[in-house]
Amino acid sequence: MHPVYYMSKKTTPAERKYHSYYLEILAIVEAVKKFRVYLLGIRFKIVTDCSALTKTLQKKDLPPRVARWALLLEEYNYEIEHRSGSRLKQADALSRNPVCLILTEVAARLKRAQDDDPHISLLKKMLEKEPYQDYIMERGILCKEKDGTRLIVVPKKMQNEIIRKKHDYGHFGVRKTEELVSREYYVENLKEKIRKVIDNCVECILIEQKKGKKEGFLHPLDKGDVPLSTYHIDHLGPLTSTNKNYKYIFTVVDGFTKFTWIYPTKSLSTDETLDKLRVQQQTFGSPQRIISDRNAAFTSKDFQDYCEQEGIIHYTITTGQPRGNGQVERIHQIIISVISKLSADDPTKWYKQVSKVQRCLNSTWQRSIGMTPFELLFGTKMKDENEKIMKLIEEEEVKNYNEQWNELRLKAKESIQKMQEENVKNYNRKRKKATEYKVDDLVAIKRTQFTQGSKLYPKYLGPYAVTAKKHHERYAVRKVGECEGPINTTTSADLMKPWVDEDVDEYSSESDE
Repeated sequence: MHPVYYMSKKTTPAERKYHSYYLEILAIVEAVKKFRVYLLGIRFKIVTDCSALTKTLQKKDLPPRVARWALLLEEYNYEIEHRSGSRLKQADALSRNPVCLILTEVAARLKRAQDDDPHISLLKKMLEKEPYQDYIMERGILCKEKDGTRLIVVPKKMQNEIIRKKHDYGHFGVRKTEELVSREYYVENLKEKIRKVIDNCVECILIEQKKGKKEGFLHPLDKGDVPLSTYHIDHLGPLTSTNKNYKYIFTVVDGFTKFTWIYPTKSLSTDETLDKLRVQQQTFGSPQRIISDRNAAFTSKDFQDYCEQEGIIHYTITTGQPRGNGQVERIHQIIISVISKLSADDPTKWYKQVSKVQRCLNSTWQRSIGMTPFELLFGTKMKDENEKIMKLIEEEEVKNYNEQWNELRLKAKESIQKMQEENVKNYNRKRKKATEYKVDDLVAIKRTQFTQGSKLYPKYLGPYAVTAKKHHERYAVRKVGECEGPINTTTSADLMKPWVDEDVDEYSSESDE
């Protein structure tokens, strides 16, 4: 005969309190349940060194727990044979032979590290004289008994290494890593030390998303009290190509009046973008400042030369932060929705609907300014073919034109400020103060561009070094080494993570000799 299967099972906290008599019966019940598919329908023998078991199951009056177990065994055809412990050494070898808790190499290092630790060395000397609390010695290694389990006391110099090895099994979070470490080791303030190790795990820094409230508060731009001073610009598309090869929409929004200009374009080129701005310049002049994203059309030398020539201050928003140009982003949501509905019958003719959408946007009441953009810009309401204005009202409007216009502008400024305050309050309620970084701090920055099939790519890139601190939690950073990503870029605190703290040792520097 030879063994074909070995089985073991760890007792639950409640089962550990059972008398050895109950544990013997429980062992039989669990083994029979495990091998049920093989034992049903055949006669088999159960060999045990517990003599009480040979007669227990034949009794009429059984303790409730044993009676339930006996019922489970009723469907099997078995006999129980008693065999003394001296004749059952093969089973005792499995249940009583001490199992090495750790690998020899790690055990040797732990023992040396414990001997070098003043606190642990003192505990070992105390245990040589008398028992002390829950500490015991196991083959020269200090252990601590906790809930019936012997845990190895990890010296301070090896704590990061032990935690790191358990964490690296699957780059688990704090709770799972704590559970893995606590199975074998005892470390004081374990949760706090695990959190510090995880915060300095390169893989977790690059892969994991930031949790909790997002960092950074809302910082709205002052729109002033003069129309046509601040333009928000952006491209929308690509859209369905038309027979005139239009594929994009170039949008310009006046920050104060919310007046919007929409231009169909064939490309995202700087030349075509500047052509549209020059067309607008002929009627409305040039603004004092332009706010855009970092699209190639807006960061090219030609665009910068145009701004310099016209005396325009050009602001570019942080990559991956569309809220920095929220004025035009919100308008784009409306444009794409309305144009898609108007051109549902023939999507290739969407460009014919652009003028209608622009007129609609500019003649629609805006909550932030308390009137229509057209009315705030020109001092009068937009008229269309369906509207008949009474001559008396028309004359009254002309009479009070200048006074009414100034009042409208002051009213609009108050409405904008009130709306900004409300937006700031609602936005900041879900945010927290941004982490502050200093020049030369090493950080990871969030990947903002993903290609098809890149879901498993790291969510962050790094390391990067902070080169300058800008306004409103924005930072200029420069790539360090050969990591993936742009060499120089601008990002914001909520898209950054601290890089590895060099004071946290990933592994013990002790060498094995």
